Amino acid sequence: MYKCHDCGRQFVGGKRLDTQDIIKDYVEGKQTLAQLAEKYGVNKSTIWRRIGCMRHIRVISRYKEVVINMDTTYWGRGFGLMVIKDAFRNKILWYKFVRNETAAGYLEGVGWLRDNGFTIHGIVCDGLGGLFSALEKYRVQMCQFHQAMIVRRYLTSKPELPAAIELMDITNMLAHTDKESFIGMLDDWSERWMPFMGERSMDLRTGKTSYTHKRLRSAYLSLRRNMPWLWTHYDYPELHIPNTNNALEGVFTDIKTKLRVHSGISKQRRIAMIQELIARRY
Repeated sequence: MYKCHDCGRQFVGGKRLDTQDIIKDYVEGKQTLAQLAEKYGVNKSTIWRRIGCMRHIRVISRYKEVVINMDTTYWGRGFGLMVIKDAFRNKILWYKFVRNETAAGYLEGVGWLRDNGFTIHGIVCDGLGGLFSALEKYRVQMCQFHQAMIVRRYLTSKPELPAAIELMDITNMLAHTDKESFIGMLDDWSERWMPFMGERSMDLRTGKTSYTHKRLRSAYLSLRRNMPWLWTHYDYPELHIPNTNNALEGVFTDIKTKLRVHSGISKQRRIAMIQELIARRY
């Protein structure tokens, strides 16, 4: 506020800051506090105060017939973002900040959708323990990419055993072939390598025996165990259920790329920025 010494009239001078412009530059423009302070001609504490005004409004989608992706991403230990996304539209329907990924968390999100009038025709998720049984009333597709990652964790990306090399090659075909062909390849593999998987070794100290090729066996059994949920998209083509969560992984990558510019901010600031980014873009 200024006052003219000649006429006594008071007036506001200088350039006014637009808080929404500052928030937009911070969230979407990948600009640091120092860059924003220089751009607007103020100090960094002023920019911090304006950014603290971020307030998001969760808007419920008007599209109620949905197929959904669900997954969780993390920033270090104990801070994750659980998301349920419309598989056909670039819209996050529900999200929650969590310490750990749990089936109960996903059920909370599914319940919220149901209570708000959504009809869920299909769900794409990873292989979290207990989740398939908890969602048994829905058509559930396990992300084939997650299944391939499970097998890769057991066998590594460059296995040495011939049986493991063959099983890894079959797994890599999961997203590129049809149900009958994949099951046929797996059946043929198991017929040829079952005696090898059944080999046992003795612990000379205890006298007890255990499977010699435990990791190979675990990789194979994970494919067999998850088979009922790996081909839901194939069994119900009319629903157009995606076979992977790649679209949701793309959202996570986008959010993390934006946050990487502002590394070192507090947890509360990070939460506020994620909420603002979701409200603006998803």
